[in-house]
Amino acid sequence: MVNGHLAIDLVELMAATPWGSVASVDVDGVDEAEFVQRWAAASGNYVLMVHADRVELLRGIPPDPLEALAPERRPGHRLWVYTNFNCNLACDYCCVESSPRADPRAFGVAEFRDLVAEAAACGVRELFLTGGEPFMLVDLDERIRVGVAAMPTTVLTNAMLWRGERLRLLERLPRDGLTLQISVDSPDPGLHDLHRGSGSFERALAGIEVALALGFRVRIAATLGDDVGDGEARLRSWFDRLGLAEDCLVVRRVARQGAANSGLVMSRSSLLPEICVTADGLWWHPVAAIDPAMRVSASWRPLAERIGEVSREYRGYRLAGEIAASSFPCA
Repeated sequence: MVNGHLAIDLVELMAATPWGSVASVDVDGVDEAEFVQRWAAASGNYVLMVHADRVELLRGIPPDPLEALAPERRPGHRLWVYTNFNCNLACDYCCVESSPRADPRAFGVAEFRDLVAEAAACGVRELFLTGGEPFMLVDLDERIRVGVAAMPTTVLTNAMLWRGERLRLLERLPRDGLTLQISVDSPDPGLHDLHRGSGSFERALAGIEVALALGFRVRIAATLGDDVGDGEARLRSWFDRLGLAEDCLVVRRVARQGAANSGLVMSRSSLLPEICVTADGLWWHPVAAIDPAMRVSASWRPLAERIGEVSREYRGYRLAGEIAASSFPCA
């Protein structure tokens, strides 16, 4: 039952609260919390957060933080899918602890078809397939064809497995609508191999040459640690010599996730979401797809509702005055 004085208390509280400022009203139970929410909607104020014993209100209706983002940065523009978690490498900073010994936890083809169909229906514009190493899957081409048929698709790869049957798989892939994003962390083979394994630099370069010779659009992605020194400038100079377009280089720092014991610290309140789906559920961002604190739901279904949940949570952080969200460019 609602306290008869609650409406009067709300009027007096908000009258004394400057526009754009936050006030808090105590509530006793669900009925009073729901009354405050209805009152706020009717009076032109905004509910920031509902707690067990109080409701936080913002005086006035704020601009929508989502509208302040460029369309391509809003939740639901991009969809990431971990096709698998096993990898031919065991990078010492891998955000999801992939290695040859990792449980593959592959995302099945049938479920992938369902996911892409729902993604297209709810307005997703770009699809990214990552791992692990996606080319560990001998049926990866089935997933890629499904993706490319629906929207522009990027596959993240270390480009080191294109021999024999996997080379023939690569040759069969469509060129239109597909980008291969290849990992090269430094133009210095020693620094690259230090984190990715001996010989991985030369094999990555050979993979780049194969992909370009076959007519694929190639993007280079570098993950830089504390030992990079002037490596970013040298990396950009090396990239320029490849003759690729300027938007085909992605540079990001190591995140303190998975196997990394140092790097950028991530949280849902501090990170712009890029919705990510794995065999284990739906996550806030692909850089944190094994971090329990970053899992949004155990299931991605229905995708439109999950995107809505992430959007509302992001909006709540921004309106509550949390620190400005940062982007982490996986692609």
